[in-house]
Amino acid sequence: MQAGGQPGRCVFAGVGKTTEEIELALRRGIYCFNVESEPELAAIDAVARRRGQRAPVALRVNPGVDPDTHHYISTGKHESKFGIPIRHALEVYRHARRLRGVEIRGVQMHIGSQITKTAPFVLAIRKMTPVVEAVRALAPDTFQFFDIGGGLGIRYRTERPPTAEQFARAVLPALRSLRCRILLEPGRFIVGNAGVLLTRVLYLKRTPVKQFVITDAAMNDLIRPSLYGSYHEILPVRTGRRRTMVADVVGPVCESGDFFAQDRRLPAVRAGELLGIMSAGAYGMTMASNYNSRPRPAEVLVSGRRWELARRRETIQDLVRGER
Repeated sequence: MQAGGQPGRCVFAGVGKTTEEIELALRRGIYCFNVESEPELAAIDAVARRRGQRAPVALRVNPGVDPDTHHYISTGKHESKFGIPIRHALEVYRHARRLRGVEIRGVQMHIGSQITKTAPFVLAIRKMTPVVEAVRALAPDTFQFFDIGGGLGIRYRTERPPTAEQFARAVLPALRSLRCRILLEPGRFIVGNAGVLLTRVLYLKRTPVKQFVITDAAMNDLIRPSLYGSYHEILPVRTGRRRTMVADVVGPVCESGDFFAQDRRLPAVRAGELLGIMSAGAYGMTMASNYNSRPRPAEVLVSGRRWELARRRETIQDLVRGER
């Protein structure tokens, strides 16, 4: 919001909203709360009534669809912690309709992340259609939208995710009959391939069984390879013909899980040169930490030949600033 974002275009998701967060969202006038459970609905109702408001809500409904993605970021199956099971959704909506502190604004789903096929989206939308129609009939005076969430994947290696146009062509036939506002929450799809983690090679180390490229970046800067086993292309910043090498690209953190690539064939590199770890625009800095007492790196926005420092590099003093 400090950067100019409009509260009225914000939806608030997450399974563990605190009272303080709910208060702030109501004070700022967000568009809608995506409600994940009945206890959360009760908490939002209580805070809103105390403030003399009606909180705009949509239930996040879990359609029980496998998005065919990494199980850590699969959120639409029945065993997921996210959302309200589809078979119970209308019961909870009827309860919400009776509450004085909430106003039913719509229906929401979000089945996962890094989804590279359209079929799971289409299946989920078709399963959700009767719910959307029933909720609109239940609250015709306040119902506005169906939020189909995010999750559109990007290319990290050999994936062939749909383009925005291909996605639209796939889902529109299932959505047209609903005749309501459709919301999407694209995140990775917009910024994922726009980010690069720039790192310098500190050392080349060879053992009897491995060669290591040791960089000044680490898992605390980009945890996706360690956490998900994710592939990120790694390229020398200076291009040109060179031999190839097979190596593990690793950081300085005191864990064997601190790696960006394992047994990767890449252009032969030298100590001192810069590497670009590609497709780091999504879930990079947002998941970064100070693990191993490491200050987080700077962030720079680049447009053509123009650049601006968006976030300064942290210092050792920043690590202890909050201590007493």
